[in-house]
Formats: sequence, C-alpha cells, structure tokens
Amino acid sequence: MSKVDDIRKFLVDIGMPKPQQADICCYTLLAMAEIKPNDSWIAARNAWIRIHDVISFLDKWYGIKYAENSRETIRKQAMHHFRTAALIEDNGVSTNSPNYRYRITDETLNIIQSIGLVSYDTKSASFLKVHDSLIDYYASKKRMAKLPVRINDGEFTFSAGKHNQLQKAIIEEFAPRFAPYSEVLYVGDTIEKDLVKNVEKLRSLGFEITLHDKMPDVVLYREDRDWIYFVEAVTSVGPMDPKRIDEITAMTKYVKSGKVFVTAFLDFATYKKFASSLAWETEVWISEMPDHMIHLNGDRFLGPHSN
Repeated sequence: MSKVDDIRKFLVDIGMPKPQQADICCYTLLAMAEIKPNDSWIAARNAWIRIHDVISFLDKWYGIKYAENSRETIRKQAMHHFRTAALIEDNGVSTNSPNYRYRITDETLNIIQSIGLVSYDTKSASFLKVHDSLIDYYASKKRMAKLPVRINDGEFTFSAGKHNQLQKAIIEEFAPRFAPYSEVLYVGDTIEKDLVKNVEKLRSLGFEITLHDKMPDVVLYREDRDWIYFVEAVTSVGPMDPKRIDEITAMTKYVKSGKVFVTAFLDFATYKKFASSLAWETEVWISEMPDHMIHLNGDRFLGPHSN
C-alpha cells in the first residue's frame, strides 16, 4: 500500500470519522510525521510544525499543492479533530501568534512508527482503551433502554426499498427508545398499502378510517400517556411540514389523545434537504443516529402540543 493508504488505515483503526479519513487529513498527518514517500515508518518524527510547513512539505515531497488560503480548511478538517482525538497537541500559545505550532503526541508517534510491524495492532488497540474513538465521542452515544412495542397483527414482511427500510427502523429502533410499550396501529408499504392496520383500535380512538390514503407511514399509540405518534418516513418526499400537519389534524379531528408529529430520515444528509420545510413543534428522528432526536421548538421536548 502507499503511504496515504497506510495512514488512512491507521485513522480508520483508531476510530476517526469518515471526513477525517479524507486525503487532506491523511496528507496532513504524513507531513506532521515528516514521512516521505520512500521512508520507512520508523523514521516518523514529531517536531513542532506550522500549517504553512505542512503545505510546503506536501508540495516538495508528494507534489500535492495546497494554496496558502487552504490553511483554514486544514485547521478545521484535520487539526481540530486530530487534537480532539488526542493524536496531536499544540504548544499552548495564542492561536493568532506566529509561534503557534502543532505536533504529533509521543503516544501517536509510537503507533505510527509501528505501522507494518507485528506490534501495530497491539499499540493501536491500547490507544483505543485509553481514548474513546472520535466517532463515538461525536455521536455522544447513550445506552438507552429499549422497551417492547406491540404489533397485534403478528409478524409481517416489508417489500424492498429505502422507504420501507426506514419504516422498519422506526418500529425496531425509534419506537422502543421514544415510544416505549406502544402499539403499532398502522404501517404502510410501498407495494401493499396497508401492511398493518388495526381498524378497531383506530376507530375507538376517533379516526376516520375512510381517509386511509392520507395516513402517515407509521402510527403508534402509547396507552400509558394516551399519546399517538404520527411518523412520516422520508427518503424523498413527505416531511411533517405545515400542510401535512393540517391534513392529519383534519383527519383526526375526533381524536382526543395527545398527538406527536415525527419526521424520520435515514441519514443526516437527507434531513438537511428538508430542514427548512419542517413544521415547528414537531420532532425529527434520524436512523443513523438512533439514540437522539431533534426537537423543533415548542414549550416541551417529546410530547403533544396544544393546538
């Protein structure tokens, strides 16, 4: 493998997030270790270095040309995250001082010098025992209790597709965390429209069943709080925007239970596409970060709001 591939594997092994495995981060770490294309890893060093020195080193030894105005990009994408992950340290002077410097920590240097050796796996594993991986740190992972969810219709199978993949995650990951002990009253499907539909329970709660075409993708009922969760699974269209809230409100005008409106996304990138259209006083759940929710204003966190 090339030096870039080797250092990228190191960043993966110690749990750096995907953006910090990018070429610019790999080359920055190579420059900080003063590793040239034909050097052995044991030659790595950890002298104090400026970002200007990183740029000059990469131009000279790797033919990689970063403009001087790329310094802020290197600082934000590489240096800040490397320092948070305890890979590098700074010299403690003011950040606007011409004497401000970074260097690889002795601990990190020891691992980099062992790349390709039998001792590498042991050293990188030991690093993770002492330092949380940055992926875990940034995700702020919590050990949330997952409580049961009832489906009176028994087992069922979704047809293939991202939308149904997200609906499956709503039932298996969202509901046990944020709607514990709830009952699944309705689940749609991209092929079989009403995959689950507890007509009797829906009617008892005041639903007008004839309007099923406007039903949200997933409807959950939490009896202990008398809350109904209306969850839209969004992969390309249909978030909980003001128009959708009005439609569901009209459909459930005889429903007395508290109403919780949730938009679910597979990933943060999809959420960002719809963020500006989401209605206030609704909730957002993102499947790739299942332990967290985004609460859009209102006088409370998860729960129904007054009309």
